[in-house]
Amino acid sequence: MARNKKPLPILKNITITDFAADGKSLVRYTVPAHDGQPESRVVIFVPFSVPGDVVDLRVIRKKSNYWDGEVARLVQPSELRHEPLCQHFGTCGGCKWQMLPYPEQLKMKQAQVIEQLKRIAKVQLPECMPILGSKKTEEYRNKLDFGCANKRYLTREEIQRLPKEEGQSLKDFPSMGFHITGSFDKILPIEKCWLMDDLHNQIRNSARDYAIGHGLSFFDMRQQTGLLRDVIIRCSNTGEWMVIVQFKFPDCAENSDGSVLPEDAKGFLQHLADNFPQISALLWVDNQKCNDTFGDLPIHVFKGNDHIYLEMEGLKFKVGPKSFYQTNTDQAYELYKVARHFAFMDLPEKSSDSSDSSDSRDSLPLVYDLYTGTGTIANFVARQARQVIGIEYVPEAIEDAKVNSEENHIGNTLFYAGDMKDILDDEFIQEHGRPDVIITDPPRAGMHPDVVEVIMRAEPKRIVYVSCNPATQARDVQLMDSKYRVAAIQPVDMFPHTPHVENVILLTKK
Repeated sequence: MARNKKPLPILKNITITDFAADGKSLVRYTVPAHDGQPESRVVIFVPFSVPGDVVDLRVIRKKSNYWDGEVARLVQPSELRHEPLCQHFGTCGGCKWQMLPYPEQLKMKQAQVIEQLKRIAKVQLPECMPILGSKKTEEYRNKLDFGCANKRYLTREEIQRLPKEEGQSLKDFPSMGFHITGSFDKILPIEKCWLMDDLHNQIRNSARDYAIGHGLSFFDMRQQTGLLRDVIIRCSNTGEWMVIVQFKFPDCAENSDGSVLPEDAKGFLQHLADNFPQISALLWVDNQKCNDTFGDLPIHVFKGNDHIYLEMEGLKFKVGPKSFYQTNTDQAYELYKVARHFAFMDLPEKSSDSSDSSDSRDSLPLVYDLYTGTGTIANFVARQARQVIGIEYVPEAIEDAKVNSEENHIGNTLFYAGDMKDILDDEFIQEHGRPDVIITDPPRAGMHPDVVEVIMRAEPKRIVYVSCNPATQARDVQLMDSKYRVAAIQPVDMFPHTPHVENVILLTKK
């Protein structure tokens, strides 16, 4: 027999006091003396709240050094709080700061960057430049990923309101939307998301309605069965749209390589093609794995092209289904302008009327662009460099990077595909030349220690470190402190309504 859990308390009229990490707020609570234990203090982390809120607080988890809580009732809203625009706010975890006015979001993001650099890097810092806010706070994303599941997520209130048998049937209802933290096998159905052009809502909802109406099976994460498992929608500032549908086809001998479309999958794709002529790249993949990653799987074209293009400062960038591109197109331009400025300020620059001869480039810096993706930064800065050498893990992205150079008539780039720590070594630098400038834009985990060591031995004049995770950036800055000083800090907000922030740091040799 299962042991009954002791119910956790609801604390009345608690005032939220400060912001915390990961978009949460906190309160320092005094635990009264009880059961022979003396009075004590504990920090309670609370999502979807802001300092100044007075709430009834439900404790949902107790750890030895902190508690997790949730707002059971908003007694009195903070003066900082305003009305969220999204009907899914508070359940969907994507826009945790939507109740916070955007200027306040920017203040918190800048403070987060400074705090993490001071606490983790522990190096001498210049004054941080004011954060660059996003001009768009709605419809700013160019990519969203919607999971499909045969079970929809139900909130605690929904479960309590419904009769047991009706609640069970709703829980088993197919759903297309976002994953919820702590419910890996359930999907929160999304009716309207404000983060992308509204056409994506029309595409997703139409896809969902067709699939349900025609009895298509939605994926069961626990059983690993079901046809429809994921829909990715991308758009570009050139007006193009890409949709990637992940299926899991039934095992059958005649389709052992996943290259033949079953009729129900074909009908689903044809529905999208017929109803949304804006889709210029309609793609599909048969994913038989236990997760939704498809970087190692073949992608098939149902309609149109296998790519879309984005434009930036007169340059065109080809983006395929496996390519990384910053999800805030307009703000990516601002981010890359900062990186370019840091890379070349006070260094020689090729004048616009000079020839393109090798002699005219000899005085320009040699640039390494690490984690280059589709070569966006590499091609963006190439005019001011003698040569740009880009390295990226994903082979398909490197092929796109090469195409981007060709289509933009850029002849001074070289690209290499492979694991950064394996490619970037002393022999590579000896072969291609010691860089004057290194631009690095690693994933959230930051740079591998082996990569940091090679950079330190290469001793470029400057390092431009672009990061989506100021904490790992601060860690790497600390590792390079023996030879490099932080010369400039520029936060850039790419993700309004979330606690995430990009940061660009210029490191120069001591």
